[in-house]
Amino acid sequence: MMNLVERIFEGSLWRSRYVVLFAVVASMAAGFAIFYMVTVDVYYLIVHVFHYADPSLAAETRKVLHDETITHLVEVVDGYLLATVMLIFSLGMYELFISDIDEAHGSKASSKILVIESLDDLKARLAKVILMILIVTLFESALKMEMKTTLDLLYLGGSLALVGLSLYLTHASDSHGSEKHGSEKHGDGLAHEK
Repeated sequence: MMNLVERIFEGSLWRSRYVVLFAVVASMAAGFAIFYMVTVDVYYLIVHVFHYADPSLAAETRKVLHDETITHLVEVVDGYLLATVMLIFSLGMYELFISDIDEAHGSKASSKILVIESLDDLKARLAKVILMILIVTLFESALKMEMKTTLDLLYLGGSLALVGLSLYLTHASDSHGSEKHGSEKHGDGLAHEK
């Protein structure tokens, strides 16, 4: 009797992981919504850019239009990166909690997107994309920033140095992780030879 209760309880406990499907579907829908909104922004941006060649525009108006267009382009990149975060999150959550995506494991693209074997892998992938979003946001802010004092220039230089440092540390951790992973495989090979 106790064994049956335990089996029923453990079965229902294990099946409770399907609640993650709400997060998978919601984040996928949010990703699609962001893709849609940013694509509409791109359409209006392209329509807006055609006015740039208008010979009746004053030089000052053309400069303002140029700066606004560059800022909008950076916002577009930012939006697409955020949509990508949502897709990676939804695919990763599905793979971790529900099941492997069989169709993805036959394609070359899956090795670049779905190398998610743990929550740490998912966090690492998301952290890289979020870092890129922060870099793009910093770039957008730097475009709008007016250099009025030496301190403003110092702030910009310091933020760029921190971005460089974060990219270096990210790359260094990736290299260290791949070396560690490679040595583990090499060690496994030696164990099999023995």
